[in-house]
Amino acid sequence: MTKDSPFSSPAFTASTLSEALPYIQRYDKKTVVIKYGGHAMADETLAWDFAKDVVLLKHLGVNPVVVHGGGPQIGKMLDKLGVETSFEDGLRVTCGDTMQVVEMVLAGSINKTIVRAINAAGGKAVGISGADARLITAEKARKTRKDPDSNIERVLELGFVGEPKSVDPSILEVLFKSEDDFIPVVAPVGLGDDGQSYNINADTAAGAIASALKAERLLLLTDVVGVLDADKKLIRELDRKSATDLIQSGAASGGMIPKIETALSAVEAGVQAAVILDGRAPHALLMELFTEHGAGTLIK
Repeated sequence: MTKDSPFSSPAFTASTLSEALPYIQRYDKKTVVIKYGGHAMADETLAWDFAKDVVLLKHLGVNPVVVHGGGPQIGKMLDKLGVETSFEDGLRVTCGDTMQVVEMVLAGSINKTIVRAINAAGGKAVGISGADARLITAEKARKTRKDPDSNIERVLELGFVGEPKSVDPSILEVLFKSEDDFIPVVAPVGLGDDGQSYNINADTAAGAIASALKAERLLLLTDVVGVLDADKKLIRELDRKSATDLIQSGAASGGMIPKIETALSAVEAGVQAAVILDGRAPHALLMELFTEHGAGTLIK
């Protein structure tokens, strides 16, 4: 965009802000939980845009909560340290040594990188994990796989992979009520009743936190434009029946299935709506929240 472009004129900027007013009013003092990861987190330009957008949301009266992933970064650190790892149905088997690395990377380097970016953009980010103040009490994940030949299900041993058992959002509510406009940045590490740390899928953690907060929106940033139909065209809105049909027909498959299921569970638990959107698109958060047509697939 050149400086002579009509889109860079003061009149265009003023018009854009005026059109956004109804949406700004809609989200004033409302909570928006954002799952952040994938390409958007790895690309420096997109990461900086994301940090600025989160700060802007806070200045516009929104209470953003960022829940981040970090699978690729964990994999790189495990390789660097020579810790062998394996996967079962897309889930990283997390032994004791692997869990130490997972917690170090998620609650350490990744969390603080996001915190620094938001603070550099003018915000006041606070980095925590699900273990802090028992934000997420976790239990061992119970996953099974059916043998295609015998049709017998066997239990998968995933080690310290966990699922949210309960969420206590009081620490987030304290941060919201502070006059310092704190922005929580949450690493998806939960604490078991036995004191053990558990590695939780970031989408699942974000959905559980959004549900506990009765958030206005759950935004799941991913590396595709949203949920696609059988013809690979973006679906703007989904309900449970149409989502179930997509999964059963095979149009929705792989990693999109747990995202859809997380979104549906959150909505049924009291979240006003969930959106699966493309985190690779610049300013995807702002387009989704403050424009008429949004930027992904709305599930309500």
